[in-house]
Amino acid sequence: MPQVILISQVPLPYSTIGSWTTLYHNYLTNKHQVDYIICEKPENFYSEIEYGIVSNTYLFKLQKKLQKKKYLGYFQELEKILEKEEKFIIQIIDNFGIVKPLIDFLEKIGKRNKCYLQFFYHGFAPFHENFHGRWFYKAIDEMVLLTYDSYKVHKEYYTILATRFSVLHNGIDTSKFHKVTSDKKEELKKELGITNKKIFVWCSQDRPKKGLDFILNVWKRINKQNQDAVLLVIGANRETAIDGVSFLGRIPNTDLPKYYQIADCYLFPTLWHEGFGLSLIEALHCGCYCIASANGGVPEVLQYGKLGKLIENPNFIEEWILEIESFLNEKETYNNIIPEHLYSMQNWNDGMNLIIENAKKNFS
Repeated sequence: MPQVILISQVPLPYSTIGSWTTLYHNYLTNKHQVDYIICEKPENFYSEIEYGIVSNTYLFKLQKKLQKKKYLGYFQELEKILEKEEKFIIQIIDNFGIVKPLIDFLEKIGKRNKCYLQFFYHGFAPFHENFHGRWFYKAIDEMVLLTYDSYKVHKEYYTILATRFSVLHNGIDTSKFHKVTSDKKEELKKELGITNKKIFVWCSQDRPKKGLDFILNVWKRINKQNQDAVLLVIGANRETAIDGVSFLGRIPNTDLPKYYQIADCYLFPTLWHEGFGLSLIEALHCGCYCIASANGGVPEVLQYGKLGKLIENPNFIEEWILEIESFLNEKETYNNIIPEHLYSMQNWNDGMNLIIENAKKNFS
């Protein structure tokens, strides 16, 4: 039976917060099918998994530079594992640069036919240009995407798409991100000093493509007409004060749930083709009504409007103002009902195991 090798550009477990590293951490501490991890030395190790530790010394970095072999350490550790006669499934995450040198390396040591390459892509739009990308899809054995809509875009873009595809939706810890009772919600509001107001939340890194500047301009116009609403901005600080906006800066991941749980509405004004949107499903599970850009994988995540409002033209301020004002004018509180298992980490774990099991069947 083929064994599974995970090649990671970051040490696993990862010491800081990351989306895919958090998913893998949950997976690797539960029922998983990964046999080896190749990465730089982490602070801790997963039990029952064998490691290939990539050297990170100054002398080794110099050696890589002189030999012009960026992935030398990874391939040295990989070769040790491949000395066995078994077949292997090799998982690569978002590292497009490693694929060609990896294929060249496997062919050089006569092991390409012993390896099944799974590439996990956390973006949305095709990475390679049409004709120049043909070699990539011929080289790998399977591409794993975040949404079916991403697959449709790939299928329509490439003239030839010669590889298998699978889809694995992102997942979150629903034991932490969940809806609370009305009484608990009011209690949390009082703790944060916010009462008698509808609460909106924006949460992301402060980068232009995440739409914070855009939504702040929207809010300036909203606030003139509606003084009974407040926008909480998480993950960013701004020096200029804006009426009706509280900048909370970076908040530890462990504290995030309560901010979603007190919120009435979550704003997701992404201005790029978002792969999935973890914060969006965190807010959904905490009971927020979601207003989001219809960009990238977002429509599929919101089930094309069933789980929230999609802004079809997200670069038009007027469309955001219209939907936010419509929500503020609603007399009844929005009752978000979302299946507990939907976009859960357990679903992600089960999906990963299924993808690996199918690969083993295809490769045996």
